[in-house]
Amino acid sequence: MAIVQAVVASVGWTFLAVVLLYAGFRLFDLLDPIDYQHEIRNGNIAAGIIVAAIILSLAAIVVTVILT
Repeated sequence: MAIVQAVVASVGWTFLAVVLLYAGFRLFDLLDPIDYQHEIRNGNIAAGIIVAAIILSLAAIVVTVILT
């Protein structure tokens, strides 16, 4: 029974983390005037690097919030 509770807890925390990452990225997308999706489709590597950095930064923040 303890294994089932651990799996349910893991799924719940994972769902919360995904929701927080999505909300954080959407907030960044709303606040920044640059359309990164369009820039990435046009082959702008710098825009892809910025988006990757934002996602990694948000992931670090979410992990820290969940663990504390």
